[in-house]
This record gives sequence, structure tokens and C-alpha cells, in this order.
Amino acid sequence: MSSQIKTALLLGLLTALILIVGQAMGGRQGLVIAFVMALVMNLGSYWFSDKIVLSMYGARELAPADAPGLHAMVEELARNGGIPKPRVMIVDQEAPNAFATGRNPEHGVVCVTAGILRLLSPEELRGVLAHELGHIKNRDILVQSIAAVLGGAVVMMANMLQWGAIFGLGRHSDEEGGGSGVLGGLLMAILAPIAASLIQMAISRSREYLADATGARLSGTPLALAGALGKLDDYAHRIPMNANPATENLFIVNPFAGMSMASLFSTHPPTEERIRRLREMAGR
Repeated sequence: MSSQIKTALLLGLLTALILIVGQAMGGRQGLVIAFVMALVMNLGSYWFSDKIVLSMYGARELAPADAPGLHAMVEELARNGGIPKPRVMIVDQEAPNAFATGRNPEHGVVCVTAGILRLLSPEELRGVLAHELGHIKNRDILVQSIAAVLGGAVVMMANMLQWGAIFGLGRHSDEEGGGSGVLGGLLMAILAPIAASLIQMAISRSREYLADATGARLSGTPLALAGALGKLDDYAHRIPMNANPATENLFIVNPFAGMSMASLFSTHPPTEERIRRLREMAGR
């Protein structure tokens, strides 16, 4: 199943989850209020996501004179992808990693850490940059924002359902489509946010596979990206990055890979599987 189709199905599951929780709430009013609140908050986050994340990490922009080789790679790969050249920025951290942000290709940003520039060979770095431009080309920030809107709506509605179940509010008869009592309401309030989070993680993993494939096509060297992923994952397991968990899904490898339980709740697919797919693309 392609990553695009899988993403569409997962977004459909999130939508269905909203409808299920809305029905459990016993009415449309709570559904509408919760969805509007989630929409406003997440659209605001989407619109200003680049400024928020770049400020969070103290990223600074690199002029072409500061890093001519890096800019040349980004310009070539952007041309290959048929998108505008994104801004190039750096984060002064030794942990090697990279991410892309920006609400659309016209506002794209590629950001690398100081550590990744020292660790990777030029070909491997080019593969990483191609992966990040793949995210920009595939409009993954938009996809993740839609998932966040739907997931946020589920969480808000679940909170409303929880308090409604505790205090006996919003109960309707079965004919009106209401919930099935306090226990059912509390159970739904607990399980729905967990299900929403798992679906959002699955969407993120699906977009990582897609960005790998897109990056391999843009660079023409899937083995270089595979080699880079192996090095980055090994380093991440030994020295986690000083990063905010809310931004975990942005990075090319999980910055918390070395922490316990990270793999179970990771927004990234297993690196070994990513490397296997890239090697398959290269015919090896």
C-alpha cells in the first residue's frame, strides 16, 4: 500500500473517531464547539509553525557565502523537485540531525545541526537534504497539521465526555443517540485520545517512508541516504538530542531514539526498515 493511500485511510480513521466520540457525547453541540476550538488552535500552529520551531532551537540562517556547498546542494535538489529553493538554517547542536518546516513550498526551510555537517560525507548530506526537500515537496507540514486538527478535536471532545460522564451531563436516551452511561463515557474518554495519538504516529511514520522515497528520487542516490540514516540512528541511540518532544516528528531520525520506550511511541518507522527499502530502490 502506498504511503499516500495509507495516509488518506488513517486520516479517515481519525475522522471516524471524531464521529464516534461525538455520538458518545449525545449531541452535535459539543462536537461542533470542540472541533472549532481544535481547528483554530492547530491552524494557528500550522501558520506560525516555522517561526515557533526555529525560535525554539535558536536556528540561524546561513547565507550562501557562509556555506556555498550546502546552498548548492539545496538549490540543485529543489530544482530537481520543481519547488522553490528553501531557506537554509543551522542549529548549534552536536547531535547530528535535520528537519524541514514551512507551511508550503514557497515558505520552506531546511535546517541542519552543526553535528550533521561534521559527521556525514557530502553524498550522505545530500541524501539527507533530499529527504527534507521531499517533506516540503509532499506538503507534509499540511498533512501533519490536518492530523493535528483531527487529533486535537478528539482529545478536546474526550475531555468534555469525561466530565460529562462524571457529572451526569449531556445524557440522552438511546433514541437520541446518547452515551451508554458513566462507565462507557469514561472508557471512551480514556481510549479515544490514545487511539488518536497512535493514528497520528502512524501518519507520521507513513510520511517518513514517503519522504525517503521522494528524497531518493531527487538525489538519485538512495544508498547515500541509507548510509546517512544508519549513522544518524547510531548516534541518536548513544546521545539523544536536546529537543522538545512536541517536535519529534520533524527530525529525519528520532532525536530520542536512545530513551526507553521511544520505539513503541516513536513517530518514526524503524531505521532498519527504512534502510532496507532504500536498498531495494537501489536494486541491492
